[in-house]
Amino acid sequence: MNTMVRAGVLTGYFEVARQIGFNPRTVLPKFGLTRTLLENRDQQILLDKAVGMLEATAQESGYMGFGLHMAELRQLADMGGVSLVLAHQRNLRDALQTTIQYRHLLNPSLALFVENAGDTVIIREEIVTDIPVPTRQATELAIGVMFRLCVTLAGTQWHPRSVNFTHDAPADQQLHRRFFRCPVVFGSEFNGIVCNASDLDLANPMADLAMAGYAQRFLETIPRASEASILMEVRKAIYLLLPMERATIEQIAQSLGMNVRTLQRRLEDAGESFSGLINGVRRDLVVRYMENPRYSVGRIAALLGYGAPSSFTRWFISQFGVAPAVWRVKKGWATTDRRLKQPH
Repeated sequence: MNTMVRAGVLTGYFEVARQIGFNPRTVLPKFGLTRTLLENRDQQILLDKAVGMLEATAQESGYMGFGLHMAELRQLADMGGVSLVLAHQRNLRDALQTTIQYRHLLNPSLALFVENAGDTVIIREEIVTDIPVPTRQATELAIGVMFRLCVTLAGTQWHPRSVNFTHDAPADQQLHRRFFRCPVVFGSEFNGIVCNASDLDLANPMADLAMAGYAQRFLETIPRASEASILMEVRKAIYLLLPMERATIEQIAQSLGMNVRTLQRRLEDAGESFSGLINGVRRDLVVRYMENPRYSVGRIAALLGYGAPSSFTRWFISQFGVAPAVWRVKKGWATTDRRLKQPH
């Protein structure tokens, strides 16, 4: 797969680089990118290059808040035509559903799922790339943009319970505290925002259903040629639903608006199987989880959809040739947590 994204997803990159005194010319050529190309927001660029460039910029500049700082500069209008629909939704619930509906116009790599858990809602987000690459900056950018959208529509009365990231905390968390103004949990089991379910029904004072309908009809005229392939759509659904133990072919077919037989046929036409995609996502995610010393083998097994740690250990050995604890030692990720040394 060669997933393409609009250069507009990197809006704010050059401004942040200027503010921190970093020269992007030391990074852009490594990814075949130029300033002229990126400043054309409708220009299509390879997703993996965009994500890789953000990570390299953060590393070379030493500024691990680069992606979140980009989100801080974003305005609703930066979402292009979709902003016209979002600005006039009745509430956050409708705005989130609209974002899911038109995510192919915003960022085809964005996986988004709204999970209802009693009086709490989790807005789960993942950046899904074609090949396993670090996505820390892209993830913080995406969640930061979602946070900004919620604040814009619900106002200062919106106070999430927490913002969660699977990656480790940066040495300096000042930007995160200033930006989110709520508890920020690092080393979490998911990437996303936790808020009260009632918050999704907060009225949007800018709502105009007639204008929203007009804008939506305009969006429907935009060619969908850039929409991600069925393989990417299924991979994104697996990324979100696997840690929730809901990544079944029935659940994912339903989420994509088709029956199981249709999904199986489309995957076969693309030369792939559902089990193959599940296995690929597990290989991507297991590296992320194994890097976190706070995750026991049992916890990782559950996050990857295994009911028993022993089943996970057998799968891990079949994929990587050694047991999880041995692999961690070889990678230098050993821990003093005894639960990690002995597979259950």
